[in-house]
Amino acid sequence: MNRITIINKIRTRLLVLPVIALFAFLTFNSCDDYLDINKYVYDQTTMDSIFLSKARTEQYINGTAALLFDESLLMGTDWGGAVTLPSGSGADEAIIPFMLNGNSILYDEITETNTRINPWPTCYKGIRKANIVLANIHKNQEITEMESRDFKGRAYFLRAYFYFYLVRLYGPVPILPDVAFDTDVDIAKASIERSPYDQCVEKICADFEAAAGLLPLQRIESEQLMPTRGAALAFKARMQLYAASPLFNGNTYYADWKNSEGVPFIPQTEDKTKWAKAAATFKRIIDMNTYELQTVAKMVNDKGTGTLPLPATVSSASFPNGAGNIDPYKSYKSIFDGTYQPYSVKEYIYYARRSDSDDRLYFPDAIGGNATFSVTQDMIDAYSMADGRSFDEATEDEKSYKAVGSNSTFALEYQLSANRARRDDNREPRYFATIGFNHCIWPGTSFRGTENLKNREVTYYDDGNAKNPSDNNHRNRTGYTCRKYIHQEDIGHWNSTKKSKVWPLARYAEVLLGYAEALNEMQEGSYTDESGVVVTKDVNEIVKYFNQVRYRAGQPGITIADASDYNKMKKIVKHEWQIEFAFESRRYWDLRRWKDAYDAYNKPIKGLDVSAKSSQREQFYTARIWNTEVYMKRMFSNKMYFWPIDRNVLQKNGKLVQNPGWK
Repeated sequence: MNRITIINKIRTRLLVLPVIALFAFLTFNSCDDYLDINKYVYDQTTMDSIFLSKARTEQYINGTAALLFDESLLMGTDWGGAVTLPSGSGADEAIIPFMLNGNSILYDEITETNTRINPWPTCYKGIRKANIVLANIHKNQEITEMESRDFKGRAYFLRAYFYFYLVRLYGPVPILPDVAFDTDVDIAKASIERSPYDQCVEKICADFEAAAGLLPLQRIESEQLMPTRGAALAFKARMQLYAASPLFNGNTYYADWKNSEGVPFIPQTEDKTKWAKAAATFKRIIDMNTYELQTVAKMVNDKGTGTLPLPATVSSASFPNGAGNIDPYKSYKSIFDGTYQPYSVKEYIYYARRSDSDDRLYFPDAIGGNATFSVTQDMIDAYSMADGRSFDEATEDEKSYKAVGSNSTFALEYQLSANRARRDDNREPRYFATIGFNHCIWPGTSFRGTENLKNREVTYYDDGNAKNPSDNNHRNRTGYTCRKYIHQEDIGHWNSTKKSKVWPLARYAEVLLGYAEALNEMQEGSYTDESGVVVTKDVNEIVKYFNQVRYRAGQPGITIADASDYNKMKKIVKHEWQIEFAFESRRYWDLRRWKDAYDAYNKPIKGLDVSAKSSQREQFYTARIWNTEVYMKRMFSNKMYFWPIDRNVLQKNGKLVQNPGWK
């Protein structure tokens, strides 16, 4: 039978189907032209050849991976219109004066017909492609058993990750059959309702577990962006941590949200063993002895410009029992700024290339940016003092607007201007590694030209050099920004000299904090998971692993007494997640899983008085409430715990129901 005959037969079969059935089928198969029959037939007739060639099979898997979204974009979009997630600009860490995708949900900009972000079709396309790989990989005679295991492992990982991506955003979603639909599928089969949340979690965790059993422990340098056993377990653990959290574990707010059989989509009874399951998976990663926190050795030189002495409250023992032999600032900063080649950073479990399109939001106008990424005062005040005291516990002099009056240097490279306010002095190392503040010095050490782009002291006054004098929109709104991803050599967004960076999708600090949180939340006693790992609610374990994160940051460790107090430890853990993972697109999900989003968002935006000029220093450092522009008037309602499903998706699957509150 020739190809023309095949096309005509397929056309005839498709045209006699009810239109709604055709659309229902195609919803789960492609986000391309729905009626491109020639392309469809070509895909079908070439499928066998894909799985007869090693190169073509790998290309197909890589094409499936290419459907993954760039999660490093804080605004949820790039200039080309690609959309990712709301997490970067949708948290309470900062405001951006462009209501794009992520932050627009907080200003009632999102509707069923204008969801801004709609990864649903692409994710299900990726799921279908992964299913095709798993169903056909056995046909390939060109690959070895080891290659077959790797290809299958990657397919399981991708399928799990696409489902994880959807569940994280929408809550419960439809779980498709592992075998792709036929072209003449009945509408009753093509339209699938959402599975209860726990069933989604079970599917995702099973796929990540299958991937972990097939993927290699480590990759060669040329394969660094491919998943490993540790990556599969890390995302399984994260899924389990989310499932154990209050939003999804005994949340009676969703008592009336049920499937067609009357089963609640969200579990109505709290199950403490879910925390134990998460703890066991985190422990499996720890016991792999493959990953460790990134540390840089203490720097000492005869000029006295090396690593600053530790506060008396921080243990001077060698890491991981203290911070005596490391440089906390450089240890943390080098995870994000491109100092080291990524394959040499043992903290990375899974990472992608980082887009630099958001850098324009950080850099001030004076060095090629627009300075619009504005960190809230609440976020600034969450950072501790160098000795571990909270900012609230600082003295009035330490909180003062007055200039410190002397320059300072630590970590060899980080210069502090004498003009910096006392409130921006004597803070923990992660503050200086993450926050750009008034009179902060941006080094730009690679600059070799005559223009003054090197060692710029940046100011956020109304007449400061962070602001574009000819464009009032290009200015900072709170007096603080992010410099976490800026290397000392970077010389501005529009300049060509910038370090290549990666985006850590999973790193070892998450394993340690997740393990500590899960142990604190689980019931007394022990739990054994399906792999035989035993975890016990042991305060010594909490202290041991949680303190590694604190010591790496140059902060005091917690005590047995701290870890023995459930409510105190819960608060400590949440604070550590907030600071350790600031501006890594994690806060958005944490606020929701803890059910803390309502209180976090429904409060005024506070910042410094950036309307003050440099001659009005005291006024500038007066904290004020900003509500003069739309994006400063954020609000949160319960429907915002989940993103709405796009109406186009709802119309193509008659069994789908919208998320609560979005009808």
